[in-house]
Amino acid sequence: MGSWKLCVWILFVVVCILGKISGLDNGLALTPPMGWLAWERFRCNTDCKNDPDNCISDRLFRTMTDILVAEGYAAAGYEYVNVDDCWPERERDPRGKLVPDRERFPYGMKSLSDYVSNIYIN
Repeated sequence: MGSWKLCVWILFVVVCILGKISGLDNGLALTPPMGWLAWERFRCNTDCKNDPDNCISDRLFRTMTDILVAEGYAAAGYEYVNVDDCWPERERDPRGKLVPDRERFPYGMKSLSDYVSNIYIN
């Protein structure tokens, strides 16, 4: 048996002998973070002209937020709507900050954030 395998075996035995290892009982992270992320399904599709139902846009995130609530995902613990990538303009503003794509996110990210928050709170 290799030395690393022996170390793993010894660690396993020690844990078994000492009993169950538990975390802090502070109420945090009782479930894994649950939410919706566009990347898995929509990748970086920014072609809203030819594919309006599947492009990264304000409309997509608002629609998915509505679905999470209407179909019971929010009630089951889904609490995040993650805007991952492909939302900003190609160029930053004069101060060097990212700005949302003006065509795909015409109301800005604050408006989208407020919408998601209000849907989940109400």
